[in-house]
Amino acid sequence: MSEDKDILLTQEAYDKMKEELAWREGEYRDEILAKVSAARAEGDLSENGGYQAAREAQRVNQGRIDELTVKLRHAKILTAPPAGKVGDGSLVTLDIMGREKVFVLGTRDLSIATDHDIISPESPIGAAINGASAGDTVTYKAPNGRDISVTIKESKPLV
Repeated sequence: MSEDKDILLTQEAYDKMKEELAWREGEYRDEILAKVSAARAEGDLSENGGYQAAREAQRVNQGRIDELTVKLRHAKILTAPPAGKVGDGSLVTLDIMGREKVFVLGTRDLSIATDHDIISPESPIGAAINGASAGDTVTYKAPNGRDISVTIKESKPLV
């Protein structure tokens, strides 16, 4: 992960990340340490599957702690554009080839705060709708080279 890039988060996503970090650094870390200690007490560590599994859980947990720490250090709370305008943090209803789909425009880090699918602003469709308004029809080039028209039916702030 780039150490110098801002991570745009809603306040809710930021708060959930802080809660997860506190849990991983506290209660969950203690659970893992208890498992490591119990497995270590069983003796021969080279053939102790429980010990190996507990140590792997410890490594995975520390990796997630490191990831969350960096994200929170570089987090910027986004202010979604007003209803009707599409931008980072917008909950957007799109008509894509006759099918209605609802997405959030933003980074995948916002997924912690919503059950909706995420569209990256850097993706072809994300770049096409970013800055547009409800009622606009925009076109983007799909990976297969086809031009696809999308109508923005509604846009409102995620938060």
